[in-house]
Amino acid sequence: MNTAQHSKPAIIAALREWIAQRPGLQWRNYGSSKAYSSEYRAILRDRRDAETLLAAVATIADITGDDLAASFRAFSGRLSWNGERLEYVTGQYWPTEYRKAVCAVASQALWTHFGKEHKTGPEIRRAIAGYLRSRGVVNRWVN
Repeated sequence: MNTAQHSKPAIIAALREWIAQRPGLQWRNYGSSKAYSSEYRAILRDRRDAETLLAAVATIADITGDDLAASFRAFSGRLSWNGERLEYVTGQYWPTEYRKAVCAVASQALWTHFGKEHKTGPEIRRAIAGYLRSRGVVNRWVN
């Protein structure tokens, strides 16, 4: 693939559009309103996490389109960039995983970027945590 296929703005725009999709939860798949509400809250949290991580990737100029494209190996490579659009292979339940895939990809891009300056996993994690300033997002996505 040539670098035109790895345009960072195009990938970021596609990922933002991806996480903006409605989850399409089916009420009949849940036995109670409590179970449905719990799942829905988790999906909303995943959207906020994805937006936070994606904003960080977008604002770090040293993360290139090629770097971001290489990060699609995260989430078992089920979310991919074909040079023009995103492609996704659903695991068990699309509504609960499609935003998690973006979180994994963005987290991988941040890990690779901060890993260039720091040598150990804990050092990389601390650097990302300092940049994101969101303990919850770091705890959920930076491993």
